[in-house]
Amino acid sequence: MDAMPNLTLKPVSTIRDIPEASWDRFSGSGIPFLRHRFLDALEASGCTSPATGWTPCHLQLLLDDELVGVAPAYLKTHSMGEYVFDWAWADAYHRYGQRYYPKLVIAVPFTPSQGPRLLLDAKARQRIEPHALHRALDSLIEDLGARSWHLLFPDANDQALLDHAEAIHRLGCQFHWHNRGYREFTDFLATLTSRKRKSIKRERRQVVEQGIRFQHHPGVELPDDVLETFYDFYQATYFKRGQRPYLSLEFFRILRDRQGDQLHLVMAERHGRFIAGALFLTGDDTLFGRYWGCLEEFDHLHFETCYYQGIELAIERGLARFDAGAQGEHKLIRGFAPVLTHSWHGIAHPGFHDAIRRFCQEEAEQVIRYRDEALTALPYRTEAPPE
Repeated sequence: MDAMPNLTLKPVSTIRDIPEASWDRFSGSGIPFLRHRFLDALEASGCTSPATGWTPCHLQLLLDDELVGVAPAYLKTHSMGEYVFDWAWADAYHRYGQRYYPKLVIAVPFTPSQGPRLLLDAKARQRIEPHALHRALDSLIEDLGARSWHLLFPDANDQALLDHAEAIHRLGCQFHWHNRGYREFTDFLATLTSRKRKSIKRERRQVVEQGIRFQHHPGVELPDDVLETFYDFYQATYFKRGQRPYLSLEFFRILRDRQGDQLHLVMAERHGRFIAGALFLTGDDTLFGRYWGCLEEFDHLHFETCYYQGIELAIERGLARFDAGAQGEHKLIRGFAPVLTHSWHGIAHPGFHDAIRRFCQEEAEQVIRYRDEALTALPYRTEAPPE
């Protein structure tokens, strides 16, 4: 029998320690958040740094000393910007006089979109066993002085590598829109029940009646003044909640300049001035709705800017799916189907490992019930179920 290969995880302190060509050989360009230039834009703009609590700790995956993959990773001193909420776990540690941070997070910062996280060569992936990956991750956090590792929003291939009997697996639920080969928005509406179809038409009509029109700006043609106006809207979304925005204007400028072909900005205009905006990123088969903001509230403006304009864009570009971000039960009646999301966690403390594992098992039962109930509330006619 062949000996099991030795899996090693080698951290680096900046994405630039790995050449772009080497990183993108594993990530590809089909998912914009996984590209070297996206992660570098976060670092170059200061959005991911020790000062923000996101210390880069990207991983090189080696089998028998051969580089076979990479993974975006960070040492965290808080739990903000992750969208898999473990504040209660940190609080429990604190109450028992234990330190919860730092922790190793394998994820794309500020991006709750499911996809690959362990960017591995396909042949190498087949040679790695789940227990070997867990053992390597557990060893890594010990070396780093971290108390846990968390791999957020992986796809099915990564989950197969993470799944073993003692693993901590957590479920969540999002709402995604699926394109069933529609040629235009009216084709999508035709699949809905009469009542829901009329409701969406009414919402869209009321936006027009308020004098609101929309401009579309592909990233490669996005002017500075429009981007700066959008950033004001983006900041307002956080300031309204008493928070500071995660991303800087410099990040958006770098993103436009380096990934303009995957960026699209929708701006709402009324009486000759912009009033709101939503920024989208496109992959090979998916539209990602990422950032939104406004300074004034108008009836149905959020739904139109973030969802209906996004659906039209996905149809126009022939994209199979529209991932509009985390949470948002209001998406359900607008044709977005519930989708389970996943995260996997390694907890070094034995007692907390067992307690958190039990919690995640109980929580998963509730999440699955919620997903199943949500499926019954979809607005589609029975002869046209969502994918």
